[in-house]
Amino acid sequence: MTITVPLQPQEEAKLIAIAQAKGVSPDALVREALDQILDKILADAPDQSEEPKLESRPIWEVILDNMKDVPPEEFAKLPRDGASEHDHYLYGHPKRA
Repeated sequence: MTITVPLQPQEEAKLIAIAQAKGVSPDALVREALDQILDKILADAPDQSEEPKLESRPIWEVILDNMKDVPPEEFAKLPRDGASEHDHYLYGHPKRA
């Protein structure tokens, strides 16, 4: 792949001067700098090959933990027949009973 980076004349002059001082081409100098940047980014990034750790708690514990801050008065507003009439409450179907 080829990437073109527009440089200001003073930036180009600095790049050429540094490359000449190091005894390399400007392309090689840019490649070296890019390799260092990529190495740092990859070193700081989390390892993508590791699988995420799945929670091993039972689902009811997760639900209870998520619901612990819900005030009791909010639970009191829930319908008593919510499980048996879920189609009514979710989709507006007529109640069965």
